[in-house]
Amino acid sequence: MNSLGMVYGNGMLLALVLIEAMIIKFKLKKELPIKELVMNLNSGHVLLWVFRSLEVAAYAFTLNYISTKWLVNVPYFLIWVIAFFLWDFMFYWLHRTHHHWKWLWVVHVVHHEGEHFSLSLGIRNSWYSSLTSFPYFFILAFLGIPTEVFIAVSSFHYFVQFYNHNHLVKNSGWLEKLLVTPAHHKVHHGKNDPYIDKNFGGTFILWDKLFGTFQQEEKNNPVQIGIDEIVDSNNPVFVNNVPLIKKIIPGYNFNLHKNQISVPNSFIVIGTIMLFMLLLNFIYFEHSLTSFYYIFLFFTIFIGTIAIGLLLDGKLIGTLALAISTIFAPLYLWVNFPNPNAFFLITLTVYSTHGILTLFYLLFSWKSNFRKKIAES
Repeated sequence: MNSLGMVYGNGMLLALVLIEAMIIKFKLKKELPIKELVMNLNSGHVLLWVFRSLEVAAYAFTLNYISTKWLVNVPYFLIWVIAFFLWDFMFYWLHRTHHHWKWLWVVHVVHHEGEHFSLSLGIRNSWYSSLTSFPYFFILAFLGIPTEVFIAVSSFHYFVQFYNHNHLVKNSGWLEKLLVTPAHHKVHHGKNDPYIDKNFGGTFILWDKLFGTFQQEEKNNPVQIGIDEIVDSNNPVFVNNVPLIKKIIPGYNFNLHKNQISVPNSFIVIGTIMLFMLLLNFIYFEHSLTSFYYIFLFFTIFIGTIAIGLLLDGKLIGTLALAISTIFAPLYLWVNFPNPNAFFLITLTVYSTHGILTLFYLLFSWKSNFRKKIAES
């Protein structure tokens, strides 16, 4: 798939998340968990995308230098069929071992910390998920399945898994017997018995039924989403790394919260959407950038995700990260970025304007609170 196709694909994910959120809020009249939704979109973001590229590069290397080429003479359509089912089979075991082996669970746990079942939860993943995934898909490269087939097949399966987190579809009819549906996957996110460690499949429910891990939701026992012990933060640095550090240093106490400032949800949501737009630009330009601009744009987005997380946690240092990401970095890119297109320049302008307005809001809010304290004293 070319860069433009990847841009459209990831842009569609964002659009579907926002459409579902609007339906939940305005049609179903349910409260939106704004902080969790933002954290879900910010959780992996650009670093996950870079590690996904490394996974594809490792796959291509294996295919070129280690592969047995056993499938070279197999009809091309049959290669697609084998890849389609083999990928899903390997994902089942990837997913199951990530739940049962604690060193893999500290990576996968990020996905299960979400407490609201929605499409945004389908985007919530660890920075390191691609790094721990490749060993399971090594077999596809070893057999000689072409890289473009691996990318296409995995992209399809990941989209199905994204869809399976939607909040709106309760029953999929006859598909419940064949596929992992939203109803099946909701069970997988349950933290109450008998739902714990069930329904590991990605697309086909066959593997769970075959290996004894299938479970349906019981009528008188609703699924409770999430896990009991979560990282109480919206900062992707903490969310992605605290479980791993706690595994290495048992009992280490993280002081994650110190509410110093408050930012309206509307500012946070707009900033998150604009960061995702910058990610789409990063995907589009990824293979045409020099190393310097690749790294510069990467860190602009990466620092922005951290800034959003810090502001959600109420930490004052988030203002510094926001200033770097929305003022200084965009200004440099505006002046120096090679061959920018209109979409990139518009995204930079809106993102920078949003950042400046957010900083002004925080400044006036701080002044107002300071004057109140003086008056009260």
